[in-house]
Amino acid sequence: MNNGVLFDFSKLMARILMSVMFIVAGYSKIGAYAGTQEYMASAGVPGFLLPLVILLELGGGLAILFGFFTRWVAVAFAAFCVVSAWLFHNVPGDQMQQILFMKNITIAGGFLILACAGAGRFSFDYVMANVKNR
Repeated sequence: MNNGVLFDFSKLMARILMSVMFIVAGYSKIGAYAGTQEYMASAGVPGFLLPLVILLELGGGLAILFGFFTRWVAVAFAAFCVVSAWLFHNVPGDQMQQILFMKNITIAGGFLILACAGAGRFSFDYVMANVKNR
């Protein structure tokens, strides 16, 4: 395997690993809709935003998984991770919440790298770019 294929395979694996958590979380919010709205409200976030959260987590997670509009979706996820870290996990003195805060910030960094690097050869983005250039 040459370095280009290895690099693209690594991007594919990163997309899979980064997307699974959000796909599962978005799907689970559908089944626990009322409880999720209550949790959001407890943090001062209006419950009417939940459909947008589900759309980003589930739809955006699938987009990252398949490499569809990867750079744009990765930027949206990076912002989402920072905002959700601040709103839900910024609890000084609570070690678990601080760990979750730093997890979200770290994931945001990963999404920013993905936004810069792109989805790679094993993606819809690559296919669309090459169809357009023919």
